[in-house]
Amino acid sequence: MLQKLLLGDEALAQGALDAGLSGCYAYPGTPSTEILEYIQTSSEAEERKVHREWSSNEKVAMEEALGMSFAGKRAMVCMKHVGMNVAADGFVNSAVTGTVGGLLVVAADDPSMHSSQNEQDSRFYSQFAMIPCLEPASQQEAYDMAAYAFRLSESLEEPILMRLTTRLSHSRANVTTGKAQPENGLNPPNAKPGRFVLLPGIAKRNYEKLCAKQQTMVDSSDASPFNRLEEGTENRYGIIASGIGYNYVQEAFGGKCPYPILKISQYPLPTRLLSRLLERCDQIMVVEEGMPFIEQQLRGPLNPTGNIHGRLSGDLPRTGELTPRHVAEAFKLPVPNTTPLSPLVKVRPPRLCDGCPHVDSYKALNAAIADRPGANVFGDIGCYTLGALPPFSAISSCVDMGASISMAKGAADAGIAPAIAVIGDSTFTHSGMTGILDAVWENSPITVLIVDNGTTGMTGGQASINNGRLEDICKGLGVAPEHVRIITPLPKNHEENVKVLLEEIDYQGLSIVISRRECIQTLRRKARK
Repeated sequence: MLQKLLLGDEALAQGALDAGLSGCYAYPGTPSTEILEYIQTSSEAEERKVHREWSSNEKVAMEEALGMSFAGKRAMVCMKHVGMNVAADGFVNSAVTGTVGGLLVVAADDPSMHSSQNEQDSRFYSQFAMIPCLEPASQQEAYDMAAYAFRLSESLEEPILMRLTTRLSHSRANVTTGKAQPENGLNPPNAKPGRFVLLPGIAKRNYEKLCAKQQTMVDSSDASPFNRLEEGTENRYGIIASGIGYNYVQEAFGGKCPYPILKISQYPLPTRLLSRLLERCDQIMVVEEGMPFIEQQLRGPLNPTGNIHGRLSGDLPRTGELTPRHVAEAFKLPVPNTTPLSPLVKVRPPRLCDGCPHVDSYKALNAAIADRPGANVFGDIGCYTLGALPPFSAISSCVDMGASISMAKGAADAGIAPAIAVIGDSTFTHSGMTGILDAVWENSPITVLIVDNGTTGMTGGQASINNGRLEDICKGLGVAPEHVRIITPLPKNHEENVKVLLEEIDYQGLSIVISRRECIQTLRRKARK
């Protein structure tokens, strides 16, 4: 047994490796990125030839992991919470097909939207798919839960969702590791004949089996080593604390909480443990990170007694990250004074790096549309989203991965002219190509500016799967070759770049301009090496 100082993401990754992981599939996204990065740099994973390449998007990653499970091996797929929306088709249906080798689906949620578009809570996905969910309260639990999740998946023959949150994913603690387990052997492809073929007749039988497993899942939660009811000396309040919320309760009370605490780190809700708490306590405070997932289930549509407290009741804030201070205020405990920031410390909005190629791309784009008051520029997810802020103020929207192209086409259909999309190279291969297909079919009068910095820059510089082949991909999708143009975003090329953009914006059909120059950060890393 060894002790390692690990991030929550890294603890989970090490736990999965020690549990006999054969493949990890992921698309980078804060706060989940470090899971696969840890496995990519692991000498153990290298020696065992564990699969650890980035996938083109979360849906693909989910289906690749399901394919490895089909073959009997243990697989893990990792993404941030909004990536679950992309993976949802394969994820929900994997509960109906079931699994063979253990399949762990990891969603890292981002309360307070530090680097995200919303605060959605991935626990709802487990409820929707009718499968168990694990929510570690510590880095040690993240490590221990990996092996537990694979065993649970194989016993139920269902995928298991694990939900992390930013504060756990990106904080470090000592983790005691155990003995590494061997990988599963290869399962013959015909070991489960027909189960994975979701024709209606088969899917109906599979769904009935999934429904029949629900009580077993509840029983498993009641018996889980990660759920426990801690006795208290006072019954005026009972506390339900899930995941990292349990740590916040302990910190708020200085480790000496007088009230009974039901720690929940496995779902569905453990009904026997819940019943014991509800029977003895007059009031219930639910301390959970994210949305009021547990609180909603306890309150129901009718809660006339008003004895359930939490985010819905207003005792805890409805939005943003939870903190020990919030818990202390809810229980009217003394709150330590905080030292105000020095007036010398200024809040600065994020901005593009000095030397970033997107700077010159936006300067050229703004110059090209300066005399076109009807122009609308639709943005996408990436570093270049900062083009919405001064000094560029260049884009009008940023909704989800790939939406720039689809929204530009829809706006053009409505009569907006010119309609322009700005999308990064990694986002283009993630979700932009299908929008291009629609635009090719109708030869829509839109211009797509692909800002190609050769990497997935916003999440730390992971390899971009298109690998400099964007123009070939665009032509292969059917874009007219003469309207696939390449520019180099440098100050000396400004006038020429504006000219190319103007020509393509004025073209009454689909055109693509690829603005290609390497990310300044990856370039600096290469120089240091």
